[in-house]
Amino acid sequence: MVYLRPKKSLGQHFLTDTNIARKIVSSLPSDTVNILEIGPGKGILTKYILSNKDWNAYFIETDKKFVEYLINHYPDIKAKIICDDFLIFDLNRLSPGKFSIIGNLPYNISSQIFFKILEHREKINNLVVMLQKEVAERISSPPGNKKYGILSVLLQAFYDIEYLFTVHEHVFFPPPKVKSAVIRLSRNQVRKLDCDEKNFKRVVKAAFNQRRKTLRNSLKQIDIDTSNLPEGLLSKRAEQLCVEDFVLIANNQ
Repeated sequence: MVYLRPKKSLGQHFLTDTNIARKIVSSLPSDTVNILEIGPGKGILTKYILSNKDWNAYFIETDKKFVEYLINHYPDIKAKIICDDFLIFDLNRLSPGKFSIIGNLPYNISSQIFFKILEHREKINNLVVMLQKEVAERISSPPGNKKYGILSVLLQAFYDIEYLFTVHEHVFFPPPKVKSAVIRLSRNQVRKLDCDEKNFKRVVKAAFNQRRKTLRNSLKQIDIDTSNLPEGLLSKRAEQLCVEDFVLIANNQ
């Protein structure tokens, strides 16, 4: 067993419906080879992942008691389970090659997980994850939607995102106070943005930090030249812009 830094429980809500678990695992792309499950808990997804002998699967769990539970119930997992925090784990320690990620993400750190995924996007080809419905809708929302925001733009720059299905509260223990949803992210063809990536992030954050204002006003807080930008673009609000619009703005320093 790969045994690293145990952490205390994140207080997750654990899925209890096996039909939904099977549906989540079957949502992985057909060409999947390498898999990393984040936070397997008591293994409701894990058993379906282990049943596919064509997959090279790893499992990362931060809670020592769940690591011990999984080893006791699924002996085949012993050589593939990692007791560590995904947010600080070095993904290069896994097998070489690209990975699909699957998991029921803890509500309180899902955004942090996505930011780490962006940092390692050349290693992570696909994700099928369950998370809070509100966050899932935000991430998958297209431009023009009120829920479209910073994380939507940053992820959609490098991934195609599909909202797959909604999961209701009663299929979890303990039941959360909100609905959940499953989304799939698939790496697109963009290897590098046609602008400085740090400037791109800076523009996106500035625009959405004052999302009720037009770009002409919201971009005043950062040092960026807007004189060459189309008037029609400057009169829009952040939620009306696609990734390419933000790239265009980021190139005007």
